[in-house]
Amino acid sequence: MSIHFEVKRTTKVSKQTAYTGLLDLDSAKRWMQGLVRIERLDEGPMQAGSQWMETRKMFGKEATEHFEVVELTEPKKIVLRCDGTKGTTGKGEFVFTYIIASEDDHTVITLNGEIRGLTGLTKIFGKMMAGTFKKACAKDLDGLISYMENE
Repeated sequence: MSIHFEVKRTTKVSKQTAYTGLLDLDSAKRWMQGLVRIERLDEGPMQAGSQWMETRKMFGKEATEHFEVVELTEPKKIVLRCDGTKGTTGKGEFVFTYIIASEDDHTVITLNGEIRGLTGLTKIFGKMMAGTFKKACAKDLDGLISYMENE
């Protein structure tokens, strides 16, 4: 069973700026809600296979998750995978696909989220979790866009 959600936002910045902003881990502390730290697990420019650990404060506690870049098609597509078994969540797989497109004189960023591999109670509460993830992803995207537009 997998659960899907979508977040769509429009911005004044270029496709390239949006693409670069989504991959700029160093600036995340300026816009990402609850971010404690990001530890890159490799070096060099972001590419398929790049990995990092992201720690956020959520509900008063620190939670760390493992992210990996699955696919990069500059400047229009980014696919990230969060392996829940390697982080605080302890289960599940979360795939975040960002599609960056031009529309008139704006850039549209569409995030397609997919949650897979839930079992037991998490499977039962999965739909509610999807709503929580969607809201968190929307806040992150809003924060990033605000940061990029005011930079």
